Parts: sequence; C-alpha cells; structure tokens
Amino acid sequence: MPTPARRRSRTAVALIAAAALTGTLSAARAAPDNHRHPGEPPRTPVATGYGGAVASVNPYATQAGLDVLKHGGNAVDAAVATAAALGVVEPYSSGIGGGGFFVYYDARTHKVSTIDGRETGPAAMTGSFFLDPATGQPLPFTDAVNSGLSVGVPGTLMTWTTALDKWGTIPLRKALQGGIGIAENGFVVSPLFSAVTQQNQQRFSQIAPTAQLFLPNGAPPPAGSVLKNPDLAATYKLIAKDGPGVFYHGVLGQEVAATAQHPPTIANPTMNFRPGVLQASDIAKYTAPVQAPTHVDYKGLDVYSIAPPSSGGTTVGEALNILSDFDVSSADQVQALHHYEEASRIAFADRNRWVGDAAFSAVPTKGLTSAAYGKDRACLISPAGTLTSPVPPGDPSAPNGGTACPAAGPAGTEAAGTEGVSTTHLVTADKWGDVVSYTLTIEQTGGSAITVPHRGFLLNNEMTDFDFTPLHPGVPDPNLPDAGKRPRSSMSPTIVLKDGRPYLAVGSPGGATIITTVLQILVNRLDLGMSLPDAIAAPRASQRDRSVTDVEPAFLSLPQVPALEALGEKFVTVTPTFGPTPEIGAATGLEFLPNGQVQAAAEPVRRGVGSAMVVYPVR
Repeated sequence: MPTPARRRSRTAVALIAAAALTGTLSAARAAPDNHRHPGEPPRTPVATGYGGAVASVNPYATQAGLDVLKHGGNAVDAAVATAAALGVVEPYSSGIGGGGFFVYYDARTHKVSTIDGRETGPAAMTGSFFLDPATGQPLPFTDAVNSGLSVGVPGTLMTWTTALDKWGTIPLRKALQGGIGIAENGFVVSPLFSAVTQQNQQRFSQIAPTAQLFLPNGAPPPAGSVLKNPDLAATYKLIAKDGPGVFYHGVLGQEVAATAQHPPTIANPTMNFRPGVLQASDIAKYTAPVQAPTHVDYKGLDVYSIAPPSSGGTTVGEALNILSDFDVSSADQVQALHHYEEASRIAFADRNRWVGDAAFSAVPTKGLTSAAYGKDRACLISPAGTLTSPVPPGDPSAPNGGTACPAAGPAGTEAAGTEGVSTTHLVTADKWGDVVSYTLTIEQTGGSAITVPHRGFLLNNEMTDFDFTPLHPGVPDPNLPDAGKRPRSSMSPTIVLKDGRPYLAVGSPGGATIITTVLQILVNRLDLGMSLPDAIAAPRASQRDRSVTDVEPAFLSLPQVPALEALGEKFVTVTPTFGPTPEIGAATGLEFLPNGQVQAAAEPVRRGVGSAMVVYPVR
C-alpha cells in the first residue's frame, strides 16, 4: 500500500521526485488521499477512463465539473462549472472578482480558439499610476497590492458567459448550480486552506467583510471545520436569475466599483488601504474577446496556447523552438536540464522586452514564435556553460534562421518577479473529444484582500502586474499602466495536438513560474519520455533570466545537480508563497491515449494533492 501523499516526509518526497525524473514514479501516480476529512470528496491525483474527464486542484470543484459531464454537458459546460466551484473552495486563487485565459479545442471543427478574460485598467489609470505623488518613486509593492488601486475590471464572469454562449450546451444558471450548493452547504477546510488563511490573517483582518468571512471568531477556520459562504451563494443565485448583466451593467458592478473606491476597512485599521479609481462605467465597457491562439510546431506536434496580453504562449513557444535545435532526450539528462533552463532564460529575456497588451503596442508575436527566430536564439546556448543573466533581448522582427548568431545588444534588466502565485488551473474533456485548458486567478493569495460587502468574493490585484516603471531604462516598455489596458500575464493554458487530434492539455498556477512549469512538463513528457503523471510530479526548476534558478527542495537531491552547477548553474530553494511548503506551481493535465481512453492528472503532493476524475474509470 503506497504511503498517503499528505503523510510523506520531506525525504520521501525528494526521493519520489528524483525517481520521477527518470519516469519511475508509480506510488504517487495512483495514490489517493485516504486521510481526507468526512464529507470531503476523495483526492485522487490520477484517473483514467472514458466518457470525459476533469482535473483541478480541489475535489469539490472536480466533482462539480464531472457531474455536468455525467448529465450530458460538454467540456465547456464542465469547465465553467468547475471554475464556479473553485470560486467557492479556492477563493484566494480565483473567483468572479478576477480574470483568466480560456483555451478550447472544438472536436467538430478541429480548431483551437481562446478567450482573453484578462482584467483591464480603469479609465483613470495612467503610466505613473503606481508612483507616489509625494516622491515620484514607485509605491512599495505590498502597499499597491493591499489597496483599491490594484483592482482591475474583473473578466471571469464574462469569460464564462462568452464560452457558454459560443460553445456550451447549458445556460450559465445551470453551470452555477454546483458552486451554489457548495457555498450553501459548506466545504471541509483543508490543512492547506487553514494555513494559507493564517499567512494572510493580518491583512484579511483589516477589511471588515473579509475578516467576517474568512476569520470566523477572529481566527482562521481550523482544518476539518466546515466553511460556508451564504453571501456568495446568494450572489451566484442573483447572476443565475438575472444573467451576467447584473454584474457588468447592474448592481453588482456598482458595488464592485464602490468597494474598490472605498475599501471597507475595520474601524481604526493598522494598515492603509489606498482608495481606488475603478468606476461602474469601466466595468460596463468590459469585453472578453475571442482570439487566435499562439502556435508552434514541436517535433511534429502542434502546441497551442494563449496570445498576448499573456506572455505564456509566446514564451513557452519560443523556448520550444529553441529546444528544437538540440537533441533533448533522456540519454543525457544533464544536458537536457541545462538546455531547458537556458532556453527558458533566453525566452524570458525576450518576454520582458517585447510582450504586453497588443492593443497598446506592437507585440511581435509571429516573430517570437517563429522557428527561424528560435534558431537565432539557440546559437547563444553552449553545452559547456551557462549564459549570464540578464541576457540581452533579441530582435524577432528579422529572424535569419540561425545562419549567423546576432551580435549582442544592450543588456536587459533582471525582473523582480512580483506576479502572484495564487492562481489555479483546470482541464476538461468530454465524450465528443472537446477539450478545455483554463487558467484563472485573482493574482496574489487573496487578491487585494478586499471582499465586496455581502457578496462573498474577493477583488483582484491584477493591476500590480503592470511594471511600475520601465523595466529597461531608455527602452520602450510594453507593460506600463494605461487606461483600458490589460497587464502582461504569464498564464499558459496549453493544448497539444497530434495529427490534428488532442494529445495533451496542461497548465498551472505560479505567477511567472507558470511558464517554466508548463515548459518543464512538456519537456518531461515529450523529450524525456515520462508519463504525464510523472511529468507533473517531477521536481521543478524555474529559470526566468535571473542570476539564480529557483528550485524546489527535491530538485537539489537529483544526481544531475552537481554537473549542472559545474556548468555554472546557481540554484536557490524557492520561498514558500502558497502555504508552508516551498513549491513551484500546481499543475493539472490530460493525456489522450491511443485506445480512446483519457488520463487526467493532478499533483500527487503539491497544494495538498490535486483531484482528477473521469466519467467511466478503468481500474
């Protein structure tokens, strides 16, 4: 009997993760969480079978999506139902106060489409929005986060509405029912939920409705207790009755704007929550456009993801194009890891220079994702040593296909990496072959910490994803604040096709580490020959054009590390940001097997064990 995932020691986790690198992980692949609290659905990280599948970080949410599939709904219906439930059970990571990116494969047309549900800046936003008017210097990041200034126009509800209207089979009111039931009846608080609440207790305690909801009796809800959210249940019911217009053109939008303008702090707060400038008119103008995905060909596979304003599709795509120039395989795992990290380093240099909201600047998406430009950038990589960060960004406007290595340009600037990791990802598939890969967020853990009074949901702090000042002095920055602009994101919901049919779907939370997590999972699966569960479970390293590479503790136990350090790699253990454990990402994925089965996979350890389910499981 395998050791339950939650009870593994750190040493055991390191050994299991090391085994995953060579594709031998089996215990974590199939180990359910047998120590769940009564009333909580089982946390099983891997499920294989027929008829459709769902994977998310939370069993309540996965079950909500699976119930829709079992009643004849399609992948889009299930994705919205899963997301609505996540807004209840993962409120610090998602909800109708935030935004995200939705990638959809239509089995009938064999076409991949995306929805841009990213938040937008208020009409009063300017390029100096996050500068202190008294000093002209950038506001401290935490001051900007914990304020109404950080709140952008939420896009999640519009994303759900757009997806259901275009590709769904059930109305929004039905898709919300699972979330309504969980909010009314409550969910069992996990140890991780309790710990994350405790980490945010100080700032949560400053906002009256946040403290009332998430700090019952003045303290975080203990693990094993049941947490209900009747306000959110009522909000979902109002939306179900009146439609999304009640949010974007009605009373909910007015209340969101008023809350951002006047954060509902407690009497005599010890923290200063600055007032925001969001208006109901900003919310009324919001759209979630359907747009073309990014696309690269990697080893004969078609890899689709999200285009700007997210940098996920361009950066993962560029890194894959760079790796296409090398023989990345399990035969030499030191060089495989080295090339993965160097490709990511180079792609991040270009991301930081070129990617922003394409409606406000000329983002060279086609160039960044071209095979010719990948060859140009690949020439920078040496098998004998590492590059020095920050790497000078390249020029994707005129790729030469690697015929000559371009001369080095001005050095870039090492990015601070302030994107919040409290995001979530889900994947769904149905019996017809439709697939969804959907990443959604409210940015930091708990977003701005501001709950809309009597509505039960937190507001995002996505505006802090803008650069407060130009990243490259003297060079145009595509990610400065502006009215109506969408800040650059790293969300990377991805769908991979093989011979025009679904092969993989994957994504993760993790701020800027989302890009490296998705890239590493793809390398693990496609190049190193791991199974999808092993590729997700393997220890992670995240190189983002920085002088050091962030790693999980288990990564340092790998036998390849000394050789990588000899090449010049410098590793530092990542700081815990979501819960007490130092982790990178919390991925979910699907693989479509040759026999018509689908395998759903989630984390066997990270985020307290994820949840994967299929309609008709096979044993």
